[in-house]
Amino acid sequence: MSALRTSAMAAHSLAAHAFLRSEVLSLHCIRSVHIKNCLSSFRTLPLTSPFTSSALDICHSAQAVKGDVDVYLKGVGDKDTIEDVKRIVEMANRASLRREVLHTDFLTPRVVKESMLVLEKFADVKIIAQGGYPEAERCRLSVGHSEVLTSDPDIVAALSISGNFSFEPCSHGDFLGAILGTGIVRDKVGDIILQGEKGAHILVVPELVDFLKSAVDKVRNVSVTCEKIPLLALEYQPPRTKSLKAVEASLRLDAIASAGYKISRSKMATLISNGDVRVNWTNVMKSNTTVRTGDIISVSGKGRLKIGEIHSTRKGKFAVELIRYL
Repeated sequence: MSALRTSAMAAHSLAAHAFLRSEVLSLHCIRSVHIKNCLSSFRTLPLTSPFTSSALDICHSAQAVKGDVDVYLKGVGDKDTIEDVKRIVEMANRASLRREVLHTDFLTPRVVKESMLVLEKFADVKIIAQGGYPEAERCRLSVGHSEVLTSDPDIVAALSISGNFSFEPCSHGDFLGAILGTGIVRDKVGDIILQGEKGAHILVVPELVDFLKSAVDKVRNVSVTCEKIPLLALEYQPPRTKSLKAVEASLRLDAIASAGYKISRSKMATLISNGDVRVNWTNVMKSNTTVRTGDIISVSGKGRLKIGEIHSTRKGKFAVELIRYL
């Protein structure tokens, strides 16, 4: 009886296996026919592009601008900032194509200057630099299509750090250390304007205002309060300047700087070769470097000199306006 039951179960299993195999083969045939029909239908479709003309235009524009970026970056004087400038130019390109406005963090003066010089060559890109007050060195850049970026965005906020610093004067580095000690990065902080015994005014990105108000309670050993203030309430001393006129045969750095600082050209050449002279916050080691309007020259221990308007004289020389920061 047991043998008969085992035989019946085996027969049933074989029958089930045969039925399952036939069903699988049937499905495979049906699927093959379906795929063949689909491919046959696909061959009858017209050969049209899957992209619209506007999409192709954007792709072509992106490729063209990428090529242009490499060309424009060749004019960047400071090789250390090329990567920073490249990222900003690519950001400006995205903002222009998408008709939106994008913002950088706070940038060093040399990156701001080089970026603006490059982006001035792009017809559809508008750029605005803001540091919170007219004399700001560290600025944020807003970039976008000229039809979209129509006003100054609200991207800089001011904080007042107040305390009694009469018996423990604190430096720029002390206030910066208190800010960075909260864990934020330097790029989120702009200029720091010292207020003597009262404390300091600090420019930051707006999204960190509430955090810093609660996180900053001490600078060195001095207890402080941190409050947001309007940009118009910033207290700073405009720099004292003196205007000079110079007429030179060339726009060489050694010639212009020697006229502005009232020292001999040979001594200026020595300062340059020793690495004591910077143009737009970048060390320059060649005396024959050409300067242009807007350049900032600084010599260690002697302050800054700005190049103003430049005109050619009848005798083929250059009449240069120099602004000396005292």
